[in-house]
Amino acid sequence: MRVRRLRKHAASLEVTAFINVIVVLVPFLLSTAVFTRLSVIELSLPAQNSGVEQLKVDDLKLEVVIRPDALDVGDRIGGLIQHIPNTPQGYDLASLSTLMQQVKAKFPETKTATVLAQPDTSYEVLVQVMDSVRETKVPGAAQPAKTTLAELFPDISIGDAPISVAKK
Repeated sequence: MRVRRLRKHAASLEVTAFINVIVVLVPFLLSTAVFTRLSVIELSLPAQNSGVEQLKVDDLKLEVVIRPDALDVGDRIGGLIQHIPNTPQGYDLASLSTLMQQVKAKFPETKTATVLAQPDTSYEVLVQVMDSVRETKVPGAAQPAKTTLAELFPDISIGDAPISVAKK
């Protein structure tokens, strides 16, 4: 009797379909990745209590406190500079920007500010206040129609706002 042997064919891996998918996906993903841009604001978070700060007469420790009904701009050492109440449209960012320009004119070397927000403050409001503190739009001298950005207080720290005592 004859012994029959099974003939085994060598297994082959079919990758043609996979290569076709990769050839289509790679250019598509590369072309759409160009349109995705992230805007990042670098923040320096305040350090934990590191002892008593050295008090200087000419040193400004600018703080902007976001309250539900107003913006309080003050100096950590000197106290409240201005209380900016809300407008019917929301926070008065134009008045805040004007005040920041006045403070910058008085303290041109200062680059730091602290924005203190309450836990229920929206992210959008926090970013708008930070933008108003960081820079301002200045009309161009050569072309009044064009505006340029002027730096105010670019080094911003964020933190929790102190709890306000309710007035009776």
